[in-house]
Amino acid sequence: MNKKIPNKEDWLFEITPKNKLLSLNLKEVWKYRDLLMLFVKRDVVTLYKQTILGPLWYLIQPLFTSIIFTIIFNKVAGIETGNIPPFLFNLAGVTSWNYFKECLTATSDTFKKNANLFGKVYFPRIIMPMSIVISNLLKFGIQLAVFIGFYIFYVAKGMTIHPSNLVLLYPVLILIMAMLGLGLGMIISSMVTKYRDLTFLVGFGVQLLMYVSAVMYPISLIKEKLAAYSWIVEYNPMAHIIETSRVMLLNDGKIDANGIIYATVITIIIFFVGLIIFNKTEKSFIDTV
Repeated sequence: MNKKIPNKEDWLFEITPKNKLLSLNLKEVWKYRDLLMLFVKRDVVTLYKQTILGPLWYLIQPLFTSIIFTIIFNKVAGIETGNIPPFLFNLAGVTSWNYFKECLTATSDTFKKNANLFGKVYFPRIIMPMSIVISNLLKFGIQLAVFIGFYIFYVAKGMTIHPSNLVLLYPVLILIMAMLGLGLGMIISSMVTKYRDLTFLVGFGVQLLMYVSAVMYPISLIKEKLAAYSWIVEYNPMAHIIETSRVMLLNDGKIDANGIIYATVITIIIFFVGLIIFNKTEKSFIDTV
């Protein structure tokens, strides 16, 4: 009995090697949107499933970090924050920084962490780092709610603070942070397949990056006190993003238009470079990971 050979038109999907390095393949990602949401749910549910405090870690980490920064940098080092309470100043920076940091560190070992899954099942590999960026939005939302809670507390105490009129553009800033973290994460993840030592350097590198990202001080202070080394901060796109986020949330200072344009351009470049390297690596990483 002769079996009918299916025509190409009868196939639902056709899996072929990618010819384009610079491709998000959003059409295919949309087809696998249920899988994307499944990964997002997995990341949220399993992250603190076996911990005692569970989601409370979302609150504890930024609060303790902000308290330590307030004691060390404001009380001991004497960094002034103007009319803004030092704790609220630090909490604003820490909240924004944490989202970028989580996106970067969690996506930096995508290939290594999911090697077994990638080797058995086909789906658009870009879904995995995308799910991390989306799931981290929940954690960011909780921490932002904590910030708003303390904001209301200080206003109730009589502090004359209010957000900038540009606060409505804050979601755009979140998108820029997500793209920067995702881009850097894809670059590092691709390099980790060949250079395992990078895994150990990521945590240390991110910690150092925080201190040159204006999380606990204004950029103007570095320009004033350490003019010879201020270029290290000024060339760091995250410093301008953190500074802009504080201005939007606390209406303290002015937004450096050139700085945020520079940060946006660098972010776009890093994102597309990361996408190119990621797409190239996914073709052969299973042989080296």
